[in-house]
Amino acid sequence: MIFYFSGTGNTRWIASQLAELTGEKLLFIPDELQGEMHYHLDENERIGFCFPIHGWQPPHIVRDFIRGMAIDNAQGHYCYCVCSCGDSIGLAMNLLQRYLAKKDLHADAVVSIQMPESYVALPGMYTDTPENEKRKIDNAALKIKDIAPRIINREVGVTDIIKGHIPWILTHIVGAFFNGKMITDKPFRVDADKCVHCGVCAGSCPTKNIVMSYGLPVWQHQSCTACLACYHHCPVHAINYGSTTKKRGQYYFKEKQA
Repeated sequence: MIFYFSGTGNTRWIASQLAELTGEKLLFIPDELQGEMHYHLDENERIGFCFPIHGWQPPHIVRDFIRGMAIDNAQGHYCYCVCSCGDSIGLAMNLLQRYLAKKDLHADAVVSIQMPESYVALPGMYTDTPENEKRKIDNAALKIKDIAPRIINREVGVTDIIKGHIPWILTHIVGAFFNGKMITDKPFRVDADKCVHCGVCAGSCPTKNIVMSYGLPVWQHQSCTACLACYHHCPVHAINYGSTTKKRGQYYFKEKQA
């Protein structure tokens, strides 16, 4: 089984490709959080985790899921983690291994895959050019085809990640501040004059944190992961995250890109 989380679709595509190549079933973490989160692995079944990197750390929603999940027979089963990122991941996988260890799991393979940028809510952060988007997706497709056989063959000790030049600082200082203080839906705003009341923002939110009220989106301040899916999917750019995104681009993964 593959547990995955995705906001703008990059990781959903990666997880879907891996599921097709490995024969694993896909389980969407936000949906799983609504259930018992109690699992029993079949004989020789692999367990995978796929998620985007948020501020050089695993997203809170992924960590919360791992904390709450229960696997009857985790020991001895092959485990792997594949994350998507715009660039580097710092020591995110080290953090993940700590959470997995508490569930008698250890990731035998850890892989990061660069995908087009989608976090544009900070100064100096922009979407990729169309050329870079295509290059990243093409390279990602090749990397998935390379790692899938290694996962199928249960290779141990696979490490194919980009930590960056100052990984400890990125994860434990910058990432700790980002994930501790900046994962919030409070800065989201909608321009009522531009909004076409289509509800695409609510439909694209992976955690169902948006409801439509009188034709306008209302953020519920409950389960936002700051993935910006609502911003990127808005067809008229009526949604912004504070003032930073007003002149930024939009991106979400479309199947025709692959």
